[in-house]
Amino acid sequence: MELSILLTDDPGIRTLNREWRRKDRPTDVLSFPAGEPPPGSTGPRHLGDVIVSLDTARRQARAHGRSLNDELDLYLAHGLLHLLGHDHHRRRDAERMAALEARLLGRPGMVPPR
Repeated sequence: MELSILLTDDPGIRTLNREWRRKDRPTDVLSFPAGEPPPGSTGPRHLGDVIVSLDTARRQARAHGRSLNDELDLYLAHGLLHLLGHDHHRRRDAERMAALEARLLGRPGMVPPR
């Protein structure tokens, strides 16, 4: 399996957030699943794209007393789980996603445990 990771700034992620989610503001991480590969395709399966705002990551790392690397780990784990089909809109789904983030990271992730 493979995935693409784009590190951008707040204006870059704001443009994508506005275009794809109709939310005209920067965000921390966006995930775009690739979908199912075409029938008969060979080679590694492309999971999709994870886009991270370095501006937001730096701000949030400072605000929460974490290193930038730790913050980026949070965003990557969160984005990867979205690519794998997880979400956190409903309570039960949020609890499951929080547990998976904690398992991946060895500590709490972006989804608050409920």
